[in-house]
Amino acid sequence: MDLEAVRTFVAVADTEHFQDAATDLSISQQAVSKRIAALEKTLGARLFTRTARGARLTLDGQAFLPHARTLLHTAERALASVSPGRRALRVDVVGRQLAPAGLLRDFHRAHPDFELDVVRLPHAGAAMEALLEGSVDAAFRCVPAPGHALPEGLQATPIFDEPLELLVGPAHRLARARTVSPEDLAGHRIWMPSLVSGTEWSAYYASLAAAFDLTIDSVGPNFGLEPLLDAVADSPEVATLVGEDTRFLWPDTHGLRRVPLRDPTPVYPHSLLQRAADPHPTLAALHGHLAGADVDRPGTWVPDWARASE
Repeated sequence: MDLEAVRTFVAVADTEHFQDAATDLSISQQAVSKRIAALEKTLGARLFTRTARGARLTLDGQAFLPHARTLLHTAERALASVSPGRRALRVDVVGRQLAPAGLLRDFHRAHPDFELDVVRLPHAGAAMEALLEGSVDAAFRCVPAPGHALPEGLQATPIFDEPLELLVGPAHRLARARTVSPEDLAGHRIWMPSLVSGTEWSAYYASLAAAFDLTIDSVGPNFGLEPLLDAVADSPEVATLVGEDTRFLWPDTHGLRRVPLRDPTPVYPHSLLQRAADPHPTLAALHGHLAGADVDRPGTWVPDWARASE
């Protein structure tokens, strides 16, 4: 079915005059008549009766009008779903409780008129593949991690260095410390079952462990966040590492403590990845919103490879 003919039918139905519809559509009255005649032929039904007062819908025309409006609305939504200038900005945030998701929520609060579609991809490799395919517009990731070199056609902008904190239970020896240095953690068991081999965060924590002679243990099944927090809360020996801006909720009875790391402060470097060509228009506003975030602060540590793209 010709959508332009359907659009012309709705215009005539709304104005009740072929000439007024022609003016609204910026076409000739003859073109309007041809479109309506072609649509009536397609439908096998007469849609209008011409009178001295204009064009009146027939019973068939009245029956077809609501469906015609639905057809046009559906066509507009279909176009918006694939048009970079109109569809929602699709962004990978790694995890919905992590700092990138918080940054994107802040952006949405500051710019509520921009539509966002938030997704979570399993690792940087999947995010970069999705960017190249065009299934996402941007991704918050730590790159270029070993095994995750930035491919041609993508660009990464460092946007936020997130300080790490030690998370311990109330009986842990470091629970009352105001701050600790990474060297102070040598000999302590740091349990992070979410470290999946081949991911960029696994590469980051492997570099952190090597730099400060830490024992970061990923052994055991990853049952999710709640069991990890339960284990840390119940143990005088087990600790874990979390980002300063990562937001977790736990029962008051857990008594968990966040202890900042200092001298130096290990930071997890978040970058915003996007295609170098044909970026989504909303990305400019997102970059502007993120421009004030902290990167390369004095007294911080990142792996050497995390700045290799600069």
